[in-house]
Amino acid sequence: MVKLPRRKFLHLAACAAALPAVSRAAHAQNYPTHVIRIIDPFPPGGPADVLARIVARSISETFGQSVIVENRPGGAGGALGGRFVASADPDGYTILISPVGALTITPSLYKLDYDPLKDLAPIAIVAQEPLVLVVNPEVPASSFSEFLAYAKSRPGKVNLASPGVGTLPHLLGELLQLGGNIKLTHVPYRGAAPAHIDLLAGQVQVMFDSSSALLPYVVAGSLRALMVTSNNRIAEIPSVPTAAEAGYPQLTAMLWHGLLAPAGTPAPIIQWLNSAVNEGLNAPEAQASLHQLGLESRAISPQEFKAFMAAEALKWAQFVAQAGIKGE
Repeated sequence: MVKLPRRKFLHLAACAAALPAVSRAAHAQNYPTHVIRIIDPFPPGGPADVLARIVARSISETFGQSVIVENRPGGAGGALGGRFVASADPDGYTILISPVGALTITPSLYKLDYDPLKDLAPIAIVAQEPLVLVVNPEVPASSFSEFLAYAKSRPGKVNLASPGVGTLPHLLGELLQLGGNIKLTHVPYRGAAPAHIDLLAGQVQVMFDSSSALLPYVVAGSLRALMVTSNNRIAEIPSVPTAAEAGYPQLTAMLWHGLLAPAGTPAPIIQWLNSAVNEGLNAPEAQASLHQLGLESRAISPQEFKAFMAAEALKWAQFVAQAGIKGE
């Protein structure tokens, strides 16, 4: 065996250790060279799925590379899709689109084998939107106060649907029960689309969900809207009051949809994706698509997104503990 001088040995060891970083940097300079996958942790047809396809088009047009959407529904409020992305190679070719709540609420309810705040790298906020509280038309309530009276007269007999335990619609339902002093039976689904089917059929009676998903049903008369969770009323349903106007300002909330990559993804790739999304969603065609769905784009940096996620996680952890909400 040849024994190297200590100085030369340390130099070679340092060079070897630096190889992964050099490789990642070289990779980032050539990015992207093949298909990018956007993982949607919910079934097709939901809000994240619609947004994913708008984002895919924006990224594809910016980079001139194919972008596909892959649905990977699972339990735990969509967090299983986050785990899949967190364990993927940090090369920018597998990224996640998810409601921010699925990543900041779920850790307070389930023992996950990954940490969304540490194992995922925030890229960009894709869009924000209010939620709408709706009931099946067979429910004899045309206003929020009438619904509260109806639910109070039937404790535990009114079914509250949600896209899953730990989602923002679920927690708003819990807040509704606490603030309104009513008892609903929570029925979690594996995504919004199957919940909508049962809501329309009358198998469940009430639900909070995104305006983009529910407005078509409300406008068509298939569902009745009782409240919106935004600060201002929604133009498409101007007669429906806000949560604050209904006397429940604690139900004011926005549903945020974010794009994330595996932790360790090179910073240049994160920044390029952030720019591609922010610029792409500001294009007239993308803006028209978002507005048609009742969505608003919000351009923020990856660093701002990371701070926002941390604040949301702390806020909802405190509420989950206070309300005694448990995962299933």
